[in-house]
Amino acid sequence: MTKAEIVARINERMGIDRKYVLMMVEAVMETIKEHMSNGENIYLRHFGTFSIVTRREKIGRNIGKGISIVIPEHKIPRFKPSKDFVEMIKQ
Repeated sequence: MTKAEIVARINERMGIDRKYVLMMVEAVMETIKEHMSNGENIYLRHFGTFSIVTRREKIGRNIGKGISIVIPEHKIPRFKPSKDFVEMIKQ
């Protein structure tokens, strides 16, 4: 499902103009990105948690050149679905 399809579904359900729905969806996504880039986790009850995970430094291989490289410690975003969400998917 794409962002445009999400906007269309919300438009159908709520009867709100697509332009405003698109603005709201983009505002939610920007807010999540902004707060996560500041090191904050996002908790959405009955949906899931967006958190930041630190990956430790490790050694990787460049197979094309046949050399080892060091991949530095870095942070990545992570999503963990809520129990309700997981149960809904299992059905």
